[in-house]
Amino acid sequence: MIASGCPPIATYSFDFGPFTIEGSPAGCGFPASYAPRRTVLDKILVDAADRAGAEVRQGFTVEDLVVEGDAVTGIRGHGAGGRTVTQYARVIVGADGAHSLVARTVGAAEYATKPKLQCSYYTYWSGLPMDGRFETCVRPDRAFAAWPTNDGLTVVICGLPMRDFQANRSDVEGGYLATLSLVPSFADRIASARREERLVGMAVPNFLRRPYGPGWALVGDAGYLKDFITAQGIQDAFRDAELCVQALDRTFTGRRTFDAAMKDYQESRDGQVLPMYEFTAELASLDPPPPQMLDLLGAVSRSGPAMDGFARVAAGVTSPADFFSPENLGAVLA
Repeated sequence: MIASGCPPIATYSFDFGPFTIEGSPAGCGFPASYAPRRTVLDKILVDAADRAGAEVRQGFTVEDLVVEGDAVTGIRGHGAGGRTVTQYARVIVGADGAHSLVARTVGAAEYATKPKLQCSYYTYWSGLPMDGRFETCVRPDRAFAAWPTNDGLTVVICGLPMRDFQANRSDVEGGYLATLSLVPSFADRIASARREERLVGMAVPNFLRRPYGPGWALVGDAGYLKDFITAQGIQDAFRDAELCVQALDRTFTGRRTFDAAMKDYQESRDGQVLPMYEFTAELASLDPPPPQMLDLLGAVSRSGPAMDGFARVAAGVTSPADFFSPENLGAVLA
């Protein structure tokens, strides 16, 4: 990924208006963050899977699952030639996103659900150097963020609460530029940049799904989806894939039953993601922080170690549960 030219991100900056929190996510073995484009990252992953011995079938469409009794036993689909293919396996892993065919077919139960909280529009800009910085600016009912990615491009994404979605639809570009103008210094920087792609909008629901059942498992967005405002999706997918693989290995080697191993997978996943899930939902509401939170964040902005700690939360290195623990908050406020 580094060889692809994806630039490192060494500094996270959060402009809340009255104060700015600026810190580094480095530490605990993480020298920097990276935000590769999916077109780059996906090819790296597919090539790595091929080198590792997986049979890769690109351009293949899965149409349905094979179900025998109450268990999933395979898939049906077709390649570029259109001929239907049936493939059997001990476990079918659905890594097929929020609209997962596997989850839908097996009726995977959802829990801890929340509605769509905010809608964002993003595009890519050239001529907007970030100097290794991830920048976020938060204002009442609006927020935007920018960070560097491959090919000398910078992603700039603007968000608004869902309650304002309909009113904004008639002039999406105008709303996007108006959000950037809330911070004149950034608006001046982007005025000399060039937009390279069209604006793309998105809004996602928030849920956890039961990630396993007879003959099937879910990883990534198929099993757990939250708002993208904290940019944790790829890290979540890697973590879930590793936890799932470990559980399946214990099953295939006879050390645990499938249900016991996969129950461990679900409990481990939920234990790790729920603090960030709730933290993300609070941010995605784009509601003004209550006075007590503003006081706390203001105290964080006056401490270098505390700002680094907050940056590590944003980078997914430290759990919000640890950073916002009474012990740590007491130290920050002191």
